[in-house]
Amino acid sequence: MNLLDKLLQKKGVKSPEELDNTPMPDGSPNERQTFEEYRRILSEGDITVEKIQEFCQSQINVIESKWKDLGIGNDKKAEWIPIHNVYSTLLSVIKSPKAAKEALETQLRELTK
Repeated sequence: MNLLDKLLQKKGVKSPEELDNTPMPDGSPNERQTFEEYRRILSEGDITVEKIQEFCQSQINVIESKWKDLGIGNDKKAEWIPIHNVYSTLLSVIKSPKAAKEALETQLRELTK
């Protein structure tokens, strides 16, 4: 039995089909989508640079979709700016030439202090 099956069993869920698949009002993943994302991650092999890029981009997309939601207050939206900056900086570090990488690494260190 894999880890996800054990988690479902512990929570009293017999199968992933029982998980809530209702779209979330803020555009964030629902229970079933989160489960499927976990399943995809666990079924893949080693972490690669491409996978890190995909993850960072998906997080940026989630944050940007929340920024577009008129039902979320500006104070809450402002809390996501530093997180967005970190993911954007990580993508830039991965994609940029070596000299630019060094400058971005310094910036990233400052952001994570």
